[in-house]
Amino acid sequence: MTRAAAITGLVAIVVGVLAGLLATPQPPGWLDPYLPVAVLAAVDAAVGGLRAALERVFSDRVFVVSFLSNVVLAVALVALGDALGVGGALSTAVLVVFGIRIFTNAGTIRRLVLKS
Repeated sequence: MTRAAAITGLVAIVVGVLAGLLATPQPPGWLDPYLPVAVLAAVDAAVGGLRAALERVFSDRVFVVSFLSNVVLAVALVALGDALGVGGALSTAVLVVFGIRIFTNAGTIRRLVLKS
């Protein structure tokens, strides 16, 4: 990744966070059970992308597919749990799985950074 691309990415993140803080959007109430798992799935994909970049095996196509499939699958599992009447249990399972993946990738990232 070039320095210009990294700076552009960081600027985009800062602008997005500031826009979100200033606009204070209010999502519809029916999204409440799905937002936490969607955000955690997106964070998992982002941390996985960072790990791949540090390992020099990053692919933008793999990242986009991973990002979208993680979010869609997580939301679909929670929706299935709601339909079956066990929404809380499946939400918890999804959160635990993505949490474990995030911490596993974070540990690998730490080792890669400290090794350099």
